[in-house]
Amino acid sequence: MRFPCVRAAIGTMCLLISFCSLEAQQATIIHGVSLRGDPSTKDPPIGHVQRNSTVTLLAPKPKTGFYHVKTVDGTEGWVGVKYLTIESGAVAHPTPASPNPATTPVAGSTGCDESLWNHVYNPQRLIVKQKCITVTGTIVDATAGKQTDGVRHEADGDTHGWLKLDPQFTNLLNAGNMSAEGGNLVFEIVCKFPVTQADAKATCPLTYHTSVQIPVVGSHVSVVGSYVQDTNHSKWMEIHPVTSIEVIQ
Repeated sequence: MRFPCVRAAIGTMCLLISFCSLEAQQATIIHGVSLRGDPSTKDPPIGHVQRNSTVTLLAPKPKTGFYHVKTVDGTEGWVGVKYLTIESGAVAHPTPASPNPATTPVAGSTGCDESLWNHVYNPQRLIVKQKCITVTGTIVDATAGKQTDGVRHEADGDTHGWLKLDPQFTNLLNAGNMSAEGGNLVFEIVCKFPVTQADAKATCPLTYHTSVQIPVVGSHVSVVGSYVQDTNHSKWMEIHPVTSIEVIQ
């Protein structure tokens, strides 16, 4: 009489294990980061996780700014929330005012070039909301006429341009865009201009220069890139880095 009970218990355990496996959430590391033994930086790290590595979340919510994760080699530890993005459609770092990204693709989109993150200065300041997105809008002058190309020439070599979004994409804007960026979405093309900031020169070596061109102000365009929030300044939303900009009718 004991055997059916044993079989039932084993079956229940298998179902539970299967259920847990199905529910396990995966996340992608967006920048090389230290693996911590607890959710803080007070103690030395216990390891390092490379960019683009996949980890498994051991808890659905972060604790004191860290996610509890397991690496592919089975090591358990803690990673800061800004260094990963959760897969399967979830947003890794929700904020109360976070917009809901539009995900409808635009015809002709070729996806995002992840290698561009090697040329992003201080990527730790960026919170990835969507790894790859295509948006449409009109390029407007972000310089009040000071630059003929209509974009600010940043010291780290990037552009700081403005895109007046088409109506279906305006939910990508937040309060920072409205108050500090004229109600426009910021777009940053990396390594577009000479780098004058000493600590940014390593991200834009002389052997690399972007091929992305800046259409003239007033152009109706589609922009492909990573949708992020800049945690500096007014915490506005950006497409950064930009993979491509194409003029559309």
